[in-house]
Amino acid sequence: MIGLGLWKIPNEKCEEVVFEALKAGYRCLDSACDYGNEKEVGLGIKKALDAGVVKREDIWVTSKLWNTYHRKEHVRAACLRTLKDLGLEYLDLYLIHFPIALKFVPFEQRYPPGWNFRDDKAGMEEDDVPLAETWSAMEDLVKEGLVRNIGMCNVGTSVLRDLLTWAKVKPTVLQVEMHPYLTQEKLLRFCRQKGIAVTAFSNLGAGSYVQIGMAAIEESCLTVPQVQQIAKKHGKTAAQVVLRWGV
Repeated sequence: MIGLGLWKIPNEKCEEVVFEALKAGYRCLDSACDYGNEKEVGLGIKKALDAGVVKREDIWVTSKLWNTYHRKEHVRAACLRTLKDLGLEYLDLYLIHFPIALKFVPFEQRYPPGWNFRDDKAGMEEDDVPLAETWSAMEDLVKEGLVRNIGMCNVGTSVLRDLLTWAKVKPTVLQVEMHPYLTQEKLLRFCRQKGIAVTAFSNLGAGSYVQIGMAAIEESCLTVPQVQQIAKKHGKTAAQVVLRWGV
C-alpha cells in the first residue's frame, strides 16, 4: 500500500536507500527516467537480490516515459534505456509521466533531458504527438513483455474517459498528486468505477515542491494543528497520520 518514491534522492545515497527500504519491507519502488538516479536504484535492487532480501517477483518496480520520448519510434528505446539502468528484464508498470510531448533530445546529447530543449537556455519546445501514437507504442511494450502494465500520470477524467474508448490495452494505473489538501475524490471514484488503480504522490502535501520554488512550506500537511493533535493522541508522527489517511 505504501511505496518508496525515488524523486530527489541524491545519486550518492540512492543505492543504500533502496537497499535499506527493501530490507525494511518496502516492495513498491516508484522510479522515472527524469529522476536521474535509475542506475543507482538498479544497484540497490541488485544488492537486495544478491543478499537474498527479496526475489524479483516480490517487488513492484514502476518507471515513467519522459516527455521527449513520446514519438512512436522513441518509446521502446526509452524503455530499454530505463531497463538497462535498473538492471531489469521487465517493468511491472510503465507510465506516461506527463500528457505533454516535447521535442526529442538524443540520449547522447543529454540524459535525462529534463524540460529544456537546448542545453544553453531554458524553455520547453513542444511536439505535436497525439496521445494515441504514444499509447500504441506503450501497448507494444506490453505485447513484447518488456512491461507488465501501462498507465498515465497527471491527467484527469476527460483524458482517461477518451483513452478507454479506443485503447487496446487499458490503463492499469493512474498516478496523481493526492493528500488532504488535494483529495481528488471525483477522480478516485471514476477510476474505481473503471477498474483503474490509483497511486497517490506527494502524500504529505506539497512539501516536495518547496525547494524548487513551486510551493510554500505552509502547504505541507504535517504542520496542520489537527494532524499534530491526532498524532499526539495516538503516539504517532504527523507523517504516519497523513499516510494512514491516504491508505
